[in-house]
Amino acid sequence: NTWLILLAQGGTVGSMIAFTGLWGAPFLKARYGLLPTKAAGVCSVMIVCWAAASPICGALSDRIGRRKPIYVGGYAFAAIGWAAMFYITGLPLPAFIVVAAITSFASGSVIIGFALGKESVPAQFLGTISGTVNIGNMIGPMILQPGIGWILDKHWSGAMVKGVHVYDVQAFQYGFMLIVGWLLLSIVLLSFTKESFCKHTA
Repeated sequence: NTWLILLAQGGTVGSMIAFTGLWGAPFLKARYGLLPTKAAGVCSVMIVCWAAASPICGALSDRIGRRKPIYVGGYAFAAIGWAAMFYITGLPLPAFIVVAAITSFASGSVIIGFALGKESVPAQFLGTISGTVNIGNMIGPMILQPGIGWILDKHWSGAMVKGVHVYDVQAFQYGFMLIVGWLLLSIVLLSFTKESFCKHTA
């Protein structure tokens, strides 16, 4: 399970950090004409939903005595949500915010990676597995933030404002394929993990 979880974690953490921390605000400006403060407000709502969902997902997983349904299911809802946010044309801003909040909440399932990881290794490796899962969390933003930027530059129209590149919605749609693609890959990877049933299996 260790390698599968490590590679899958980056899909959710990377998508949230890449969007809310860097590319979300310019995307919202390009798509809806939002001022930076308004765009930052939307991203802040997403972060709050993400943070609030983590303990809820963990508690729900404990309650049903299984890890994979919440873990994989959350990733699936997140992938659908991101795809809807990026590629449904004509999505009004209020609907976008609702979908973004749901997507962020679903992304809270990423916390289960720590529990499933710890239950998949012998007790003497609990510290090691926590660090390994965190490596997966760090890899996501490290790859997605510059990766999306590289694709944006490849599809840049040449527009600039005060010396800064300005990207159109289509360029963002190309760049955000990395987010949806990694999440779909993560779903496949997690489907191969062994269920722990909330108990140590090693």
